[in-house]
Amino acid sequence: MNADLLKKHVKPFVQNSGDPDLIAEQKQRLDLSQYFRSFVRDRIMVMTPDEVYAYLSQLWAMQMWGNKHHVVDKILKENGLDKFRRHLADLLWGEEEIAARWDSFRKNIRGMGPAMISELLCKTHPDQYMIWNRPAYTAFKYLEVQNLPKYDYQVTGKVYKRLCGVARVVLDELVKEGFLDKTLLAVDYFIWRQLLVEDNLTEIADAKPSAETDLARIESKESAFVHDDIRDKLSEIGEWLGLHANVEQRVANGATVDTVWEATIGNMGRVIYVFEVQTKGSLDSLILNLLRSLNNPAVQGAVAVSDRKQLELIKREAAAVPNLKDKLKYWDYEDVLRVHQSLELVNSNINRLGLVPQGF
Repeated sequence: MNADLLKKHVKPFVQNSGDPDLIAEQKQRLDLSQYFRSFVRDRIMVMTPDEVYAYLSQLWAMQMWGNKHHVVDKILKENGLDKFRRHLADLLWGEEEIAARWDSFRKNIRGMGPAMISELLCKTHPDQYMIWNRPAYTAFKYLEVQNLPKYDYQVTGKVYKRLCGVARVVLDELVKEGFLDKTLLAVDYFIWRQLLVEDNLTEIADAKPSAETDLARIESKESAFVHDDIRDKLSEIGEWLGLHANVEQRVANGATVDTVWEATIGNMGRVIYVFEVQTKGSLDSLILNLLRSLNNPAVQGAVAVSDRKQLELIKREAAAVPNLKDKLKYWDYEDVLRVHQSLELVNSNINRLGLVPQGF
C-alpha cells in the first residue's frame, strides 16, 4: 500500500468529519450495524421468510436489484430456509476462523456473493470485518494494494482475511489522525467519501483482457465453486436484461444445462437460450448435453462458456457434430464477468434513484 497516498486522503477526511450531514450519515451506518448485531445465533435460527426479507433487503449490496423480494425468494428457494439459517448462523457466529466460515458459506449457499456476505459480517462484527465490494476494490487499487481479487470467484476465505488486515491498516491511520469511529465501517465510509473521487471505475469497461486463469488448471476442490459462480452470474445477467433466468434446468430429455435464459413472445410461445460452463473435465459431456438441449424446438441458441484455450478445443470438437457446429456460440468467461460487473454498476445506480417503489 502507498502510505503517503493514504495519508493524503485521511487528513481532509478527518477534518471534515464534523460536518452535520456526514455525522447524520455515519449515525445511520452505526444504527444499521446495531440492527444486524441484534440477530444473534438463536434469533437467526428461527427467522421466518418475511424476517429474512426484512434482514437482507437492508443490505447496500441489494441496491443493484429493483425487486428485492424476487432476490430473497430465489435465495430461499435454491437453498431452503433451514439450510440458509444454519449456514448464516455459522458464518456470523461460528467458532472456526473466518477463512473457513467464509469458504463454507460460499460453498453451500447459492445466490449471495462477496459483497453481500462481507456486508453481513461487517455490520454484525464491525470491529473485525470489512465490506468487500467494487468500491473497495477500486479504492485499494488506487492505494496500490497488491494482489487484489478482481472477480468474485477469486475472493476465498484466505483472501478475505488478508483484505480485512489491509482495511485495519487504513483504520489505524484514521484513528491516529483523530477519527472517533474505530470500527471497519469507518473504512467503508472513508472509501466512499474520499477514495472514489479518483474514479478509476472506467477500468471495468476496459476491453483489454487481463491475465486470465486457465480454468482447467484450477484445483479440483475449487473447480465446482468457480463453475457455480460463473453459472450464477450468467443467470443474473439474464435477469438484468429482463429475461426469465434459471440455473440447473432440464430443457430436454437427458439435458440439464447450467443456465437458461427464457423469453415469452406474446402468445406465440417461448424462446430459450442455454449456457454450459466448462471449468475442467470431459468436453464430450458438455457437447453431448448441448446437442441434446437442441432437441427442444424452443432452444434458439446454445452457448459454451470457458477460458480461451478450452473454447478453442470445444470449437474443434463441435466442428465434427453437424447439428451443433452452426448453432453453438462461444463466450469467454472473463467477458462474462466483465459484463456482469458493468451491469451491476448500471443497475445499482439506477435503483438508487428509487423510480419504482418496492412491491410495485
